[in-house]
Amino acid sequence: MHRSHNCGELNIKNINQEVVLSGWVQNIRDLGGMIFIDLRDRYGITQLTVDINENESLFQKAKNIGREFVLKTNGIVQERTNKNKKINTGEIEIVLKKINILSKSETPPFTIEEDTDGGEELRLKHRYLDLRRKTMSENIILRHKIAHETRNFLIKNNFLEIETPFLIKSTPEGARDFVVPSRLNKGFFYALPQSPQTFKQLLMVAGFDRYFQLVKCFRDEDFRADRQPEFTQIDCEMSFVEEKDIYNIFSQYVKNIIKEIGGEEIKEIPKMTFAESIDLYGSDKPDLRFDLKIKNIGSVCKNKGFNVFDKSENISAFCLKEKSSISRKILDSLTEFVKSPQVGGSGLIYIKCNLDGSLKSSIDKFFNESDLKEIQNICDAKKDDVIFIICGDYKKTKQIIGDLRLEIIKRFKIEPNNKFAPVWITDFPLFDFDKEKQQFHAMHHPFTAPKNEDLEKLNNAPEKAIAQAYDIVLNGQEIGGGSIRIFDRKTQNKIFKLLGLSENEIKSKFGFLLEAFKYGAPPHGGIAFGFDRICAIMSNEKSIRDVIAFPKNNSGKDLMIDSPSLIDNDQLKDLNIKLSE
Repeated sequence: MHRSHNCGELNIKNINQEVVLSGWVQNIRDLGGMIFIDLRDRYGITQLTVDINENESLFQKAKNIGREFVLKTNGIVQERTNKNKKINTGEIEIVLKKINILSKSETPPFTIEEDTDGGEELRLKHRYLDLRRKTMSENIILRHKIAHETRNFLIKNNFLEIETPFLIKSTPEGARDFVVPSRLNKGFFYALPQSPQTFKQLLMVAGFDRYFQLVKCFRDEDFRADRQPEFTQIDCEMSFVEEKDIYNIFSQYVKNIIKEIGGEEIKEIPKMTFAESIDLYGSDKPDLRFDLKIKNIGSVCKNKGFNVFDKSENISAFCLKEKSSISRKILDSLTEFVKSPQVGGSGLIYIKCNLDGSLKSSIDKFFNESDLKEIQNICDAKKDDVIFIICGDYKKTKQIIGDLRLEIIKRFKIEPNNKFAPVWITDFPLFDFDKEKQQFHAMHHPFTAPKNEDLEKLNNAPEKAIAQAYDIVLNGQEIGGGSIRIFDRKTQNKIFKLLGLSENEIKSKFGFLLEAFKYGAPPHGGIAFGFDRICAIMSNEKSIRDVIAFPKNNSGKDLMIDSPSLIDNDQLKDLNIKLSE
């Protein structure tokens, strides 16, 4: 028997019991006549002791043990004199009778502690060591718990878990496909799925009215903190549903995860249209944990002789509470942030609402105190507040002031009103128009149904059509998105043509789906959640890499196994691939 207990379960009730523990040496302290060993496994840490006066040979053996050695130990549980309230086993220790070194360890390349001295690249190269750290192991355990809660919830609600293929055909879904050459069909390629979208629609045609899958998806796109070339979706689809049915069932799911994993009860998840979200928060991913709503102040700002305002399509502002003492240096820094290339603004206007009731502004030359009072009233600003103003064309202004809002929250460390703030964003435009290419793109994907009342707009004003599409946002991050699907051939064909696909392309890429629609397709809709992103939010991690066991780095490389890598010429020859010289 390698262990009778794990390293996180023994307590005062186990006094005088003989136990067997196995694990890794977290720390070893030699105090001359006494050695203390902290033994670790994924359940916790237990302190072991060896006294030279009690067992000299065992003491000498313990002196040769190093960090990360794997041990099997036998001993008696006794009460500790110096208790450690920070750990579950802090009231007891094990007086060792026997030590068996199962595996020795070299000195690790970084300290396996919470505050490690290892940089990210080094830790990714030795990921199996990094995963021994408590934070990292807890993240992976939490990921398991979320997957378990997800499956339990969906199965209780009559969803069937059904697997879909990984080797499929390449179809346009917004990002580049990873392609896989076929050895048996020379010159032909599979693609790895960006999502199981068409398969889950076909499952609805097949009569499986509630489907789900925790599924790997693949996108060959540029990387950042919340992206990986391979990621996990909670993929779901339902038949005979409307938008309200999706909101009902998946609001329950999100509230359940937040309660069971995050420990907070959400009574209701609000809904906000895409247009409202942009107008109030400058983003379709609003972080509702913070107030800081954006106000439109054009009605009181125009025709005052200030040319910048008079020429602007939109003038937006928000109020920062209790910061009228903000220095000129900070204001200049915020102005530089607005003018930075990644934000793209031309400047920042402010109004300070001083403690004595006076107003100080960067536009005093054009606005008297009465004018500034009007702006103050619209922005619900009081004494000691600061108002920030951005102007320009509507879309750009909202994007800039939305970015500024998030920067203000970060810089001033504004405390959130609550830990979790989910919101549904609805009524997205059906299409996004690329002015450069003079072409429509699907805002979500080409299978999204327009609002029933907007079907006619497909003929005369497609840019004005609103989609039966929705995202769910949590703490300013999109965690899921979906839509009610098109289920008739005629409308689906029209959408494909509006997206610039020829008849041949439609038949080649999506003929199988249109063929299926001939045989009785039910109305259906669904959603896909970003499983990695949910895990990161619940773990309070900024990057999804920290909740994935073996992630890639920012260049899409696995530093641990050195992938991607070259393959030999025989393999290339089998695949009928010849690399250029």
